[in-house]
Amino acid sequence: MERFKIFVVEDDPVYARLLEYHLCKNPDFRVEKFLTGKECLDNLHKKPELITVDFALPDMLGDQLLKKIKKENSSIGVIIISGQEDVEIAIKLMQEGAFDYIVKGEETTSRLWNSIRLFRENQSLRSENERLLDEVTHKYDQSNLMVGSSDGLREVFKLIEKASASQINVAITGETGTGKELVAKSIHFNSVLKSKPFIAVNVGAIPKELVESEIFGYEKGAFTGAMARKAGVFEEANKGTLFLDEISEMDLNTQKRFLRVLQEREVKRLGGNDLIKVDVRVITATHANLTEEVNKGTFRADLYYRLMGLPIHLPPLRERGKDIIKLAQHFANTYCLENKIPPVFILDDASCKLLSYSFPGNIRELKAIIEKAVIMCENGKIHDTDITFDPLYDSPGFYEENGTLDSYTVKIIIHYLNKFQRNPIVVAEKLGVAKSTIYRYIKAHNL
Repeated sequence: MERFKIFVVEDDPVYARLLEYHLCKNPDFRVEKFLTGKECLDNLHKKPELITVDFALPDMLGDQLLKKIKKENSSIGVIIISGQEDVEIAIKLMQEGAFDYIVKGEETTSRLWNSIRLFRENQSLRSENERLLDEVTHKYDQSNLMVGSSDGLREVFKLIEKASASQINVAITGETGTGKELVAKSIHFNSVLKSKPFIAVNVGAIPKELVESEIFGYEKGAFTGAMARKAGVFEEANKGTLFLDEISEMDLNTQKRFLRVLQEREVKRLGGNDLIKVDVRVITATHANLTEEVNKGTFRADLYYRLMGLPIHLPPLRERGKDIIKLAQHFANTYCLENKIPPVFILDDASCKLLSYSFPGNIRELKAIIEKAVIMCENGKIHDTDITFDPLYDSPGFYEENGTLDSYTVKIIIHYLNKFQRNPIVVAEKLGVAKSTIYRYIKAHNL
């Protein structure tokens, strides 16, 4: 393990040796001494982690050396050691980046030990935060976010990339279970805001009488039960991203207040008078058709246009063709890895069964089906008999409440392709359509 490197910059050789003696009591420390600021700067290529600086050096003052060190490498810790106690200078130096200001005296060495300990603890915390941030950024990288190569998914990836490169408000639409929150997190953790808060709220899951207090916060005594001040989600997400799922469930009165916060960039807690400045990027999601809600008068048109900066629509799983099989194998692999189970493989008969189903619960439903199949299968092979669909839905999935003629046509073609050994010519004959029609659907829906 590489030792912790410390530079001691001190023009008094005796005092420098004293500091070196005390610091070297820790075998993990490696100490080098310099008499001038220039000598220190000339050796920064050795990458010290911390530097103690005498404030009154012969060639420059401590504040000058501090600025030069920080300009070269801002992560180096600098502790100023001065012969005089001057509060104003100490404050100024700390504002300019010094980690500590220590006055020479009987307790100098003990204070220095304590200061170095605190610096190393902070350094460790910073490293851990950076590691966690890299981990969560990787977790929500586009390549890990969704599995598949269908045209609809590739378009989603393009829009996520554009959204991550800006701070425009984003409106995500799609059926339940298509991964709207995952897309929101991918946008946030791949943007310049990734080190800032990401606050997610499901508006539909909050009792209507509590929505305003959750979003805007409240002061003590604002209403019965408000025993203490509470910040709302706008304050919690300040400088970061606020993700509001099921935004269509917000009532008109709350929508009005919400719009004002977006326009004025300030929020007032319930029962309070102070206006609190907030700077928040807003990402919303809904499975409802907001255009229809606006036409019905249940959603404000002005708020709609404010939120609909960059729309991203997530296609339902039934429109993603062979992505279903890729996702299924991905979920199987992940589940086996997490539970230390030998890998399993999805056989063709199971794939055909999956492709013939409409997945009303989308990706969330597929994940549950595959995890159950992994447990039920034998010899590491998933057969069609291991695939069981949720009895919550009426049939192997033909009826869809919001199905279109095109989606039903796709389901029929998939059924016949599976039935007749994936032969488009036979399918065309059985359905009484031109074979070019079958080929067109195969290409358009990645079948």
